Amino acid sequence: MGLTVDTLKAAAPRLATAAQAAEGELNTLDGQLGDGDLGITVATGWTEVAKEAADMPDDVGLALLAAAKAFQRVSSSSYGTLTATALMAAAKQAKGQTDVSWSEIGSLVAAGRDAMMARGKGALGDKSVLDALDAIAKAIDGLDDPAAIHDAAANAMSDALQAFRDRPNKLGRARMFGEKTIGLDDPGMLAVQRLVAALGAD
Repeated sequence: MGLTVDTLKAAAPRLATAAQAAEGELNTLDGQLGDGDLGITVATGWTEVAKEAADMPDDVGLALLAAAKAFQRVSSSSYGTLTATALMAAAKQAKGQTDVSWSEIGSLVAAGRDAMMARGKGALGDKSVLDALDAIAKAIDGLDDPAAIHDAAANAMSDALQAFRDRPNKLGRARMFGEKTIGLDDPGMLAVQRLVAALGAD
């Protein structure tokens, strides 16, 4: 058994809880580099997805599409739009499947990364959520055990945050702060880390 809609239904409230817990932290960090509302965007979006989870169809692709629509409905910011874009890309790849092999999860993350990159005109190395998804996609590529996938994703996120912390942001509003962003975590990357951590919670 791989990734099913039941998996998504179980994950949604965990993601919502983690996003709500990180809201203040993300807003504070984002306030140093941008509008200061990233935490609100992430918490509102995943809370809405959790509310919709019970009615998700058995088709994993259609369920991910429903999640994308729910997120975008309440989070119209650029980060919200990019999150919905990533979910839509994963949905397209998983459409028609009720059981997605765990070994394919890396390709779903990669599809989301590429769609985000195309929509947001960003590049890898800009110190953004793209680098977070890239690190995860590469770390979990081909892994077929959910526990191993989570551990690899969590480790990849820690390594990515450390690798990019002392680099300047080159994407979004944060790029306008230039050298002042050195030494700070990118809020979008940190949001991904908090969400990944929640998926491994007992």
